[in-house]
Amino acid sequence: MGLPNLITLGRIFLIPLVMIFLLIRVPYGDLIAAVIFAVAALTDSLDGYFARTRKQVTRLGVFLDPLADKLLIIAALVALVELNRVPAWIVMIIIARELAVTGLRMIKSEEGTVIPASRWGKAKTVSQIVAVLLVMLTPFYESWLTWPLGYWALIAAAVITIISGIDYFLKWRLG
Repeated sequence: MGLPNLITLGRIFLIPLVMIFLLIRVPYGDLIAAVIFAVAALTDSLDGYFARTRKQVTRLGVFLDPLADKLLIIAALVALVELNRVPAWIVMIIIARELAVTGLRMIKSEEGTVIPASRWGKAKTVSQIVAVLLVMLTPFYESWLTWPLGYWALIAAAVITIISGIDYFLKWRLG
């Protein structure tokens, strides 16, 4: 197994740590979870970079990389719902889009078509990562900020998520 796939697997193995530090209330647990989440999110670009530059793009990597992104973001959001820090309906929108686009990709793959990541898809991922980090870090800035920054970042991420899903279906409609 090459370095890119090892990095991707490392990102997946960080997900339980994010959830543990969020859900088990310990001093600075939110901060520790946010740092681990940020490391996992930032290493996303590393695995792709190494895969391309070392010519180690594999079918496993093509499958695992987006899966790691989805698992990281969805796991963090589910933990934040459990903590009553984000509304479940926003998380449901994000999960529904991920399932729909993944289903579309699977169908198109069976037809011999690979659907590449779009600009909207990349914007969706970045907006979700930023929103999750802002929500995780809310306890550290909420006393001096008069409006819910993390909440509105998550609303923006949900809107971008919806637009991204619509974009994929308009470009790659079935039939």
